[in-house]
Amino acid sequence: MRHSLPLTPQFYVTAPQPCPYLEDRMERKLFTALQGDAATELNDSLSAQGFRRSQNVLYRPSCADCASCLSARIDVSAFKPSKGQKRTLKRNDHLVRRATSPWATEEQYALFRRYLDSRHADGGMADMDIFEFAAMIEETPIRSRVIEYIDPETDTLTGVCLTDVLADGVSMVYSFYAPDDPRAGLGNYIILDHIEIARAAGLPYVYLGYWVPGSPKMGYKARFSGLEIYLGGQWQKLRDPDSFEPEQHPLSNDPIAEQVANIALPDMARYRR
Repeated sequence: MRHSLPLTPQFYVTAPQPCPYLEDRMERKLFTALQGDAATELNDSLSAQGFRRSQNVLYRPSCADCASCLSARIDVSAFKPSKGQKRTLKRNDHLVRRATSPWATEEQYALFRRYLDSRHADGGMADMDIFEFAAMIEETPIRSRVIEYIDPETDTLTGVCLTDVLADGVSMVYSFYAPDDPRAGLGNYIILDHIEIARAAGLPYVYLGYWVPGSPKMGYKARFSGLEIYLGGQWQKLRDPDSFEPEQHPLSNDPIAEQVANIALPDMARYRR
């Protein structure tokens, strides 16, 4: 018997678990599988509605009493580097960018382990082995690239970003870099370089993941001009991050059924066989 995939995406909710960004809060996610002939169109559509990709899953925070996690993207046309960001660009202008297919290497994994052990030793990815790392990089049903940054003087891998190419931008799925010299600002440099990648490709946005006001781990995203957040079902310019007050009460989010009903899906009928 031949089994076919459901024509309409099915949405599910994870069980509550401790929030990795805000103390004394629980998180849950709304998610759906990313598969089949319509994977690219579904990823494009849901990314524009605040979803993120992890391997072959698309997810969006859907916490019961908190709406602090806000999808963030940079409007390339509105971005202007600050003095500090200009210094970061100059400090790293010797690095060589190399775009490759989404294929994991031992060199990438070694850098990934150094990064985690230095920056996120107690995080959810701390125990990821090389096989799980390879799955994170390689399991993608859409157009993805691994952007590597090489130091030509030592011929060493300095930074890596798993990047999805969307219809309206590039999405930085996950990045990591050499943690030895914080002054180099490699994390910020990778974002700045992705702004240039998007600009050169004529793509209007760089998707950064989630900005969480009040979380020191995510505060750096608000330092990029032209930042937009997905709030109230639409993208809005983030004008003053310091005065932004996230919603944290029992009515922060609509019920799951209403959230799913309000998701705009691409026309899936043309993929019916």
